[in-house]
Amino acid sequence: MRIRLNEDADVVATIKDGLKARNGHCPCRMETTDDTKCMCREFRDQISDPDFEGYCHCMLFYKEK
Repeated sequence: MRIRLNEDADVVATIKDGLKARNGHCPCRMETTDDTKCMCREFRDQISDPDFEGYCHCMLFYKEK
């Protein structure tokens, strides 16, 4: 298993700017809870799933099997 950044540098820059503006919370979510702090709970749960391969909700990270 490997976690990597999106290969699209523009996507990475946009999401990182959004994270800075929202104090580390996912810019794709309305809520600002512990569950939306990057890496969000949704993606942490996906990481723990051995069958999951794909992007996090905001497309910043990709989990490879």
